[in-house]
Amino acid sequence: MLERYFRTKAALTDYVMGKPLSGAYPLELMEIFSDELFNTASSEITNWSGYGLTPLRSLDSLANALGVNAVHYKDESGRFGLGSFKALGGAYAVMRVLSAQTGLAPSDIRAGAAREAVGEVTVAAATDGNHGRSVAWGAGKAGCQCRIYIHRGVSDGRRRAMEELGATVTRTAGDYDDSVRVCARDAAAHAWHVVSDTAYTGYDKIPRDVMAGYGLMVTEILSQLPQPPSHMILQAGVGGLAAALAARFWLKCGEQRPRLMVVEADRAPSLLKSARGGKLHSVSISEETIMAGLSCGEVSPLAWEVLWRCADHFVTVADDFVAPAMRCLASGELGGGKIEGGECSTAGLIALIAIATDQKLRGEFSLDQDSRVLLIGSEGATDPDIYHGIVVAE
Repeated sequence: MLERYFRTKAALTDYVMGKPLSGAYPLELMEIFSDELFNTASSEITNWSGYGLTPLRSLDSLANALGVNAVHYKDESGRFGLGSFKALGGAYAVMRVLSAQTGLAPSDIRAGAAREAVGEVTVAAATDGNHGRSVAWGAGKAGCQCRIYIHRGVSDGRRRAMEELGATVTRTAGDYDDSVRVCARDAAAHAWHVVSDTAYTGYDKIPRDVMAGYGLMVTEILSQLPQPPSHMILQAGVGGLAAALAARFWLKCGEQRPRLMVVEADRAPSLLKSARGGKLHSVSISEETIMAGLSCGEVSPLAWEVLWRCADHFVTVADDFVAPAMRCLASGELGGGKIEGGECSTAGLIALIAIATDQKLRGEFSLDQDSRVLLIGSEGATDPDIYHGIVVAE
């Protein structure tokens, strides 16, 4: 089955062991990511029109081939029609910004209260595509203005998708981290409200709200499984998704939380470098990865606060295996039906195959026949032209 798509053995390009804390959720993290923070976000989002559980697909054929008990794939390709898990974060943070500016509850803003006041507010974000789409969608639903900044590597298809949601889109000359800086500069000059999924000095409240929205996935996953997963492999760009899910699982499951592997593109290994050095470490992006949402050279400090405390492993994977993994998902041969998995959805799958097919790595990562592995299918065909070109190519 796997040999049909992976003509060479999938292998990790690098990895480093983490030094996770044992025991209960740390009090110092409770001040950053608490049950209240996550519960407030979940309560709001589950009341949005169109909300529903996204599928948790059982990749039973893959599990059998790899010699593990189960592989579960949380399929976010249909989330609110936006094609990715990011729909949960950016739009929720927009509502929180507008609530703070108007003094109204998010439910009142959703109902159309104070449209004139809301219309005078401008939110801004830098993005590889999916976060910006969520911010633009949330702004459109609420009735405020939206400015989106994209970097040189973001596709025109993703740009058009945000413009169609009503955003004014500006392309910067540099990489993702450059677009973050330009967005922050322009927002300060025009009194716009930055809705970022990455924190920086003096700016962390809104990124916490973004990450709180992502935490809803954990509540859904636990309701869809008879028992928590034993392992989870979470892809990371700035680290927001991985940190949010790690914190929420720790809060929900305590010492029984899943073993965590954080996976990055080897062209943007900022978390792996940070873990290896024991402190935040940025990297220069010399070549963009095909996994656009993972092309980030700077770790969010908020994400690092969580991940250095609880990640068991940090790994990187090569772009070479992205296209085969996307075709493998689309074929339906892994179990769980045919899956529309975009480029960023493949990182965990690639890492799992590399680990499970290498006896030395299986031992180091504590993977065996009883393991129940969770993967996050973080996006679908967010640029249909790119997706089609990859999946149908021979």
